[in-house]
Amino acid sequence: MQAERTLHLGYKYRANGSHPAGWRYAGAAAGLAFEADYVLAAARTAEDAKLDFFFLGDRLATGADYQFTNTSVIARPEPFTVAGYLATKTNRIGLAVTANTTYSEPFNIARLTASLDHITAGRAAWDAATGADPRAAANFSRDRHGDTDERYDRADEFVSLVRRLWDTWEDGAFIRNKETGEFVDAALIHSLEHFGPTFQVRGPLNLSRPPQGHPVVLHTIACDRSRQLAAREADVVFSPATTVDEALRDTADVRDRATALSRNPAHLLVFPGLIPVVGSDLEEARAIHDQLNELIVLDEDIRLGRAGADGWRQAEAPAPPGADQGPGRRNLGTLSQRLGFDVTDAAPDAVVPENAPAASAEGRRLLAAAATRSGRTAGQDLIWRDVLYAHVWGGHVVVGGPVEIADYIQRWVRAGACDGFTIESAFLPGQLDAFTSLVVPELRSRGLFRTEYAGTTLREHLGLPRPANTLAGAGQTGRPSQPEGTRA
Repeated sequence: MQAERTLHLGYKYRANGSHPAGWRYAGAAAGLAFEADYVLAAARTAEDAKLDFFFLGDRLATGADYQFTNTSVIARPEPFTVAGYLATKTNRIGLAVTANTTYSEPFNIARLTASLDHITAGRAAWDAATGADPRAAANFSRDRHGDTDERYDRADEFVSLVRRLWDTWEDGAFIRNKETGEFVDAALIHSLEHFGPTFQVRGPLNLSRPPQGHPVVLHTIACDRSRQLAAREADVVFSPATTVDEALRDTADVRDRATALSRNPAHLLVFPGLIPVVGSDLEEARAIHDQLNELIVLDEDIRLGRAGADGWRQAEAPAPPGADQGPGRRNLGTLSQRLGFDVTDAAPDAVVPENAPAASAEGRRLLAAAATRSGRTAGQDLIWRDVLYAHVWGGHVVVGGPVEIADYIQRWVRAGACDGFTIESAFLPGQLDAFTSLVVPELRSRGLFRTEYAGTTLREHLGLPRPANTLAGAGQTGRPSQPEGTRA
């Protein structure tokens, strides 16, 4: 008998893949980011595999510096436009779009997301982002991006307003009585009369309540303010965790915060990102991983540091985890900063000593990641170039055949570390095809993943209830029927 399914899987679409040089891999697509049939093929592949949602990210600034780190964000179509097209060509998979709270207005986003939910018959999700690139300010007549607190002060009010705008029409507000001429029930339509620190919104929204009540709200956690917003407003939380212990902490943290806000913590799902490098077996997967890394464009090395008593030189100004590996940062100098000791005198193809000092916790983790991904061992065949590649290609990467990757996913889910993963591909279409044709069947054979969609809406896919209308019975001028932060 098949075990109860406990795993959710979303797919994060990056047209050229998530590896810095994935577009250069033999057989990978490189110039199809603006082709409708290309994104449709990816969405249909994900839908055929019965994945929960297909996620379209966004960024409001660009530059040539991305060409060596992430060509998928250099230039791409606007997410709502793409999702609207996919809505007419897919049937069941959820469609998630990013819309930025720093450079948008609540009424516009409420209307766009509600419209997407209507035309998909309840498959829409909104990723409420505050902006990753400060350069966006110059594209929106502003002289600054705003610090974290400024952006989250705005985002807190923004997301709450969008949810209330979705509620300004109660279910059943449209009567459409041809005999009496009565088209709507005015008692079921609510204005907001909102006058807040940032926004003044009267309402109501100019379309009926979305099929899901509220489209699914997504948010990525990093800083404390992002965690608090996620706990209060998100249905799905994107976690940056790359270890089970980190994910357990993230999941406990946001659910404890949700509980403190009188939310049901079971209605908040946690999805770390995951980039599986998939082969027919472990050996082939490691070969693909090595071939990809050989295509990374590295920078000229810089010299730094001072010799220590042990012969190793301590690096100055350690680089934070996840620091952008843009121009000038893809070399042994910046690797040294991240490791916490200087390796700029080491030959890139020299073996990493078994007793390499790894002065920082991040350095130890990076050395372990390089060994795990490559299958090579310090003191034997792990070389500094392997560690440099792991530094340049950050993120949550697992390399293996279907058995190894299914083992990895199963370990996380069974530990209670997360509810699922947002899958990315190192390159397209080959790695998306490999994941759906090799790993998904292995997960199903273990009873971990669905064989068919159980419902028609994204909330049904995710096991989330349809939210009650917070303005129901509030009269013409809407007032929340329950205090802020008490959503079920």
